[in-house]
Amino acid sequence: MSTGAGRKTRVHRERGCSPLFLIGIILMKELSIFIDESGDFGNYDYRSPYYIIAMVFHEQSEDISSPLKKLEENLSLIGFPHHCVHTGPIIRRENEYEYVSISQRRHIFNYMVSFINHVNIAYHCVHIEKKHIEDSVQAVTNLSKQISSFIRNHYQEFMNFNNVKIYYDNGQVEITKLLASVFTILLPNVEIKRVIPSDYRLFQAADLLCSMELLKLKIESSTVSESEREFFGNMRDLRKNYLKPLQRKQWI
Repeated sequence: MSTGAGRKTRVHRERGCSPLFLIGIILMKELSIFIDESGDFGNYDYRSPYYIIAMVFHEQSEDISSPLKKLEENLSLIGFPHHCVHTGPIIRRENEYEYVSISQRRHIFNYMVSFINHVNIAYHCVHIEKKHIEDSVQAVTNLSKQISSFIRNHYQEFMNFNNVKIYYDNGQVEITKLLASVFTILLPNVEIKRVIPSDYRLFQAADLLCSMELLKLKIESSTVSESEREFFGNMRDLRKNYLKPLQRKQWI
């Protein structure tokens, strides 16, 4: 993770220590939404059949400093200080994890899961199956409808917050436009911020939850890969030890 004054500001936010703005006796509440996606808007490919968007919700007044500190300590102990966790490559032994042992990769993954289980956050995922989608326009329309429906179903809960900040890495132009249109139309006081993934553990949490949603869909369609089976051992353990505990954080 980055260092210096910029990083101090970001960690300050992650720990739920943002300034409190008082107007009379009214406490201003802020909701952060960290968004990540899995897949692309290209033609259907059986190796990448889904497009998934994961949203992680965190109320800024909720302190996450203790589990955050524990995560950093654990990663440092195994030789990965300030490491940006990329869940998909961890599971599939890709990119920077190509020469990392399965034992170490499991440690990194489990430390991140433990962090998620110990912070007061919620998440929600939407997805499309690309073989039923004709083009990117239809894909964006479908995803927009799902997110809009979710916001409308929880409108009063969203309105409990004075400000909503959306953190996204601008990975897909279509998603950037989708977020700008859906959230700013349906909710007041929305700000969209570009995020650098290595700066925010909660963005990395969205990445992990997106990957786990993909695994759940692949289990349902019997398309789990050999590398995924090797990493988790068997699908029963995957459901019992990871999918079910994480789903307790789900905002339906």
